Amino acid sequence: MVTLNILDQSPIRKGGTAAEAIANTIDLARHAERLGYSRYWLAEHHNTSSFAGSAPEVLIAAVAAATSHIRVGSGGIMLPHYSPLKVAECSRVLETLYPGRIDLGMGRAPGGDQRTTRALQPGPQAYDIGVFPQQVELLRQFLEDSTGLQGEAGGFPASHPYIGLHATPRGPGIPELWMLGSGGDGALIAAQFGMAYCFAHFINQDAGTQPLELYRRNFRPSRDLTTPKGAIAVSVTVAGTEEEAKRIASSRNLWVMHLLQNRAGAFPSIEEALDYPYTDEDRVMLRAIEQRGFAGTPEQVRARLLALGEAHGVDEFTILTITYDQKDRVRSYELLAEAMGITSAA
Repeated sequence: MVTLNILDQSPIRKGGTAAEAIANTIDLARHAERLGYSRYWLAEHHNTSSFAGSAPEVLIAAVAAATSHIRVGSGGIMLPHYSPLKVAECSRVLETLYPGRIDLGMGRAPGGDQRTTRALQPGPQAYDIGVFPQQVELLRQFLEDSTGLQGEAGGFPASHPYIGLHATPRGPGIPELWMLGSGGDGALIAAQFGMAYCFAHFINQDAGTQPLELYRRNFRPSRDLTTPKGAIAVSVTVAGTEEEAKRIASSRNLWVMHLLQNRAGAFPSIEEALDYPYTDEDRVMLRAIEQRGFAGTPEQVRARLLALGEAHGVDEFTILTITYDQKDRVRSYELLAEAMGITSAA
């Protein structure tokens, strides 16, 4: 049985606004729930005119309030920027508001440039990336402690300096924990802590199957998860014909080209993408970009997703679809849901 999720970066289109992008996120989440998608994840990006999603914990609350049963979470919280206690408390508030529906996906990437990263740091000195595993461990300990677990059952060991310090509000339930990554480092950390792992294929196709293989080979069972649980995040555009899907995808492809050239802004229209004066060098780059995602008919995309899932050993897909027009994005998710045979659990 295939599971489909959505990753939403709240893209801002040229001529549009951030408010429109966030309204589109809420609208798409309602459609996702109706269509039978299992999870709706919100991304974290900073100092950008391309995406409106800088605070996923806030958007999680808005999306969960606008829906009734779909799981909602972060894809992900960039943990090196933050105190594990603060992240735990945000998660505890969300779990208290929407029990049993919250996912906490986390990652190591900065979600912005170096200058922005310095501005986000929690004090005179940022957390070194080398302490990321300790941050993950502290976050889990705070979450377990908040439910009343202690000692060998979970939470903090008896000699821990944070004994008696609790993430509030305290109560039952822990968000489902996911590690997000585009290479081996995130996979190994997920395996070390017995967490679920989502591989960002849309960022790093060149990694092949290695990250998920590393994850499964090194997985250590935890209180939350006794066997490995993997997913793969893929860029997808679906339309009635292959020609139409590629036409719609041209907007995002031009944006990705500009991103790689360090001049990304709001997402261009399809007309701008089709009429753009590409150089020969641009066209070489564009052909490589087109290979980074799947664009085609429902049957074509279904076949490619299933083949990818078989190669990576997963049956859970987190779908990223960015289009200039919201109606094209909603329609792409509708066609994919129909092709993959998912239905709403409501």
